[in-house]
Amino acid sequence: MSTAFAKVLLWLFVIDLGIAFGAGLYEHRVVLSRWIRKSPDSAHHWNPDAARQDDTGRRFWVFVTTVPLTLLTLGTLIAAWWAPVSVRGWWTGASVAALADRVFTFSYFIPTMVRLMGAGESSESAATAMQWANLNKARLAILLVAWLAALKAFSSVCQQHG
Repeated sequence: MSTAFAKVLLWLFVIDLGIAFGAGLYEHRVVLSRWIRKSPDSAHHWNPDAARQDDTGRRFWVFVTTVPLTLLTLGTLIAAWWAPVSVRGWWTGASVAALADRVFTFSYFIPTMVRLMGAGESSESAATAMQWANLNKARLAILLVAWLAALKAFSSVCQQHG
């Protein structure tokens, strides 16, 4: 793999991880409050109509992470294998963290949100939505680790190759 191609791949990976983290943070802090409402008695309520109206999975995430970040993660895992030893650790760490995010997303987050969007308002749906929201914090932490490690890898690559 050429150094220039690997550098571009890593740069795209850094950009996409940054977008995914920022958008995920925005969704968690702003959009999620439309989907999960807290009543005056402190009970949580799932609003499937708001989630279906926003449909962030098909309107945004598929174009940012579902396809591009998944492909970039797989590409950077391969590229990290041939990276110079001085950057291989950071690069591999970023790729493995992003892979963990991708596995978590495809095995839990996407299927759970699809079920929630098809569900009605119920205490079970609210509990599932709250679990989704709480686990989303862990997913955001994984994305942050991946992004910071990718930034460090890219910085190191740029220092070595100018």
